[in-house]
Amino acid sequence: MSQRLRPLLALALAFSLLAAGTAFAHDDVDDGAIDNAKATHGHDQHVQHGGTEGHLDPERENVDVVSKLALRNVSEGKIADVGVSPDGDTAFVAAWGGVTCKYNGVHVVDISDVDNPDEVAFIQAKEGSYPGEGVQAVRITTPRFKGDILVTNNEKCRDTAGFGGINAYDVTDPAHPTPLFVGFGDEVVSGTGKKDAHETHSVFAWDAGRRAYAVMVDNEEADDVDIVDITNPKKPALIAEYNLAESFPQITQQGLDEVFLHDMVVKEIGGRFQMLLSYWDAGYVKLDVTDPRDAVYLGDTDFNTPDPEAAESGLTVPPEGNGHQAEFTKNNAYVIGADEDFSPFALEARNVDDGTEINAGQGSDTKKLEPGQTITGESVFFGRGCNGDPSAGAGDGSQIAVVERGLCTFTEKVANVQAVGGYAAILIFNRTGTDGCNGSLGMSVQGDIPTFGVAPRGQGFAIFDTPYDNDACLAGAGPSRLPVAPGTTGDTLTFSSYFDGWGYVHLFDNSAGKMAELDTYAVPEAHDQDFATGFGDLSVHEVATSNDRSRLAYFSYYAAGFRVAKIVDDELVEVGAFIDEGGNNFWGVDVFTGADGKEYVAASDRDHGLYIFAKKP
Repeated sequence: MSQRLRPLLALALAFSLLAAGTAFAHDDVDDGAIDNAKATHGHDQHVQHGGTEGHLDPERENVDVVSKLALRNVSEGKIADVGVSPDGDTAFVAAWGGVTCKYNGVHVVDISDVDNPDEVAFIQAKEGSYPGEGVQAVRITTPRFKGDILVTNNEKCRDTAGFGGINAYDVTDPAHPTPLFVGFGDEVVSGTGKKDAHETHSVFAWDAGRRAYAVMVDNEEADDVDIVDITNPKKPALIAEYNLAESFPQITQQGLDEVFLHDMVVKEIGGRFQMLLSYWDAGYVKLDVTDPRDAVYLGDTDFNTPDPEAAESGLTVPPEGNGHQAEFTKNNAYVIGADEDFSPFALEARNVDDGTEINAGQGSDTKKLEPGQTITGESVFFGRGCNGDPSAGAGDGSQIAVVERGLCTFTEKVANVQAVGGYAAILIFNRTGTDGCNGSLGMSVQGDIPTFGVAPRGQGFAIFDTPYDNDACLAGAGPSRLPVAPGTTGDTLTFSSYFDGWGYVHLFDNSAGKMAELDTYAVPEAHDQDFATGFGDLSVHEVATSNDRSRLAYFSYYAAGFRVAKIVDDELVEVGAFIDEGGNNFWGVDVFTGADGKEYVAASDRDHGLYIFAKKP
């Protein structure tokens, strides 16, 4: 018997913010926060071009570089996702705001001549907003609109100015894109305006004949699957909102607690529209959305334990989850999922006195714990740790400084703890705000002391036996600062580390119910501890399946470059690879057919711009 979801008709309701295990927003002051402790999209700012270190050796196997284009105003890490128009003539490349809060928007590149791509326009994002993961072009043929539209997401790099929600542009003439709507999304109070729409991390649109729809990730109600009717793309309407974890608890797994929507695709299969959702620690979930107001559960995946890819390298470790992005193969026989994981060292952290876990990861560029190393010590509330703030004095050499997030960068906080000395490690816990409270985040941070965070705010309060109300925090009614004096000692904390590798690829049988895992694939360096640091991020990011060949898939693999794999006897076998001189840092991949009828792949390099590849026969 099919299981059905009951939609909430959101236009008539007011929504309250939910406590999410993941937060996506950033401070007005860019403190270096990334999206969560499992590094959903943290994209550490590793430099990949122009140096002799920090990347793997150049490589080219069965891949032709057709062309590459350096885009305008690109700084290191500036480029995000890429999407190609339905006719294959135009590439849309996001310039995101996680590095700088200027020159945000979408580069429009004419690729009708694949050998000579040419940037022809730039869609400027609204001040304080930026696109990132959600850049997709689709052809709409409804009674209200016929032509190509581009949908993009909105996240904020300046809370006071930025918009949330999603955007749509008429790109039928791509050199002259025209806004259809900007900043539409779910709202705390329906109808309060664009600046109050929840931030969105990704968006995907599809044409369903007489109607058209888009589905978006709601950063503030992270479990939500929000569906928008865009039949008339000048008048979008939010028509359904689903929480899959509540409706189908069988999709969750014990010990994998970061459950939220990250990405999704929709494909017509057998006359029905199927949505494939990447639901992070809950895995990959299939829904029938032929009627988006009455979505039907079709299947989902689990993460096998012990971790199967790590086991191939002799590691016995639990799975991390991290279901980031997935696609159906051309013949729909398989689902290929890409698990993103920026932390090759897993952290075990506990409040010893309370006997509870602490949700935190290791800082990006601070001293790492060696595998098997443990730090245990009495906690000391250091304060906020910003220049000029009241703070605790020196520690006794074994104590752990507990620091509250807010106002200044993580690096400044770490520097101030190190300046007074006497601490074995630092734990940073979250502040108030839409990306604060009990959300957990990762940190782009520098320092010479082990630094962990960002832990949920309630866990920081618990260390000092201080009552905490997350609903009050989300409503802005809780204390803005931990009501404890700097220098106060708290519970004993312990941190230990083990190597478990980078994010990798799964191959699933596309069946009903639980989809069986058939194989996994990773670049060889991803589970070799010698490559844990100093070579950039060796995690997969996205997969794009071939439009021509049912068993071929292309991957953007960050610093491990562009990769091609073929399904052979239900196994993923690498058949192509490319890393440029000086390294690469690929974020997105999208498959398209050129004017010559051949298949090409557009790939976005975070530090450079656009590459166009073709696999050799």
